[in-house]
Amino acid sequence: MAAPGGACCAGRVLIGDCRFTAIDFESAGAARGRTDVPVQVGLAGWTPGNGHGETFVSYLASEVPITWSARKVHGIRDEDLAGAPGLLSLWPELKRRLAGAVVVAHGKGTEKRFLRAFPGHGFGPWVDTLLLARAAWPELDGHSLSGICEARGLSAKVAAMIPGRRWHDALYDAVASLILLEDIAHTFDLTAKPLEWLLAPDTGVWHRSRRA
Repeated sequence: MAAPGGACCAGRVLIGDCRFTAIDFESAGAARGRTDVPVQVGLAGWTPGNGHGETFVSYLASEVPITWSARKVHGIRDEDLAGAPGLLSLWPELKRRLAGAVVVAHGKGTEKRFLRAFPGHGFGPWVDTLLLARAAWPELDGHSLSGICEARGLSAKVAAMIPGRRWHDALYDAVASLILLEDIAHTFDLTAKPLEWLLAPDTGVWHRSRRA
């Protein structure tokens, strides 16, 4: 995997010295005339030196019903949210886990958007395992989290670490993104490389193949 271009936004911090926290949101689903909202959040930690750490998962209160299409994907029902906390009430928990960490997500757009509920939170820098997978293995037909884990032989490890859950569960996907990041770091021997190598991977080959 080629080194990124541009300025280093993480100084000369080495990947092996970082603490990574993955976050994943599942949502109520988009519907005409309303803004999508999160209904579940999952977080998981990993450090190259100490391995995988503690996890956190919670349903989130929602004032809008979960759409049929979203429920078909993640299986979360409106009744599952009964008594769940609101996202804002989880600020202490999220701050404890995300502050000072490199934040990881697979397709970070959704996670960054929902975290705007906390203006000026300052979490980051962000590592997007979707971009990393496209840079590392551009020849694959798809780079969904489940697809890339299956292609890399990681699915059994994810299932063993998070028994009783499945894809599109927020905790399951958060752990899977860290297992994928770990695989990339080991496959390309990146632990002694600067963190910037993960922040802006070169996806040029993938983009050229898509255009072709």
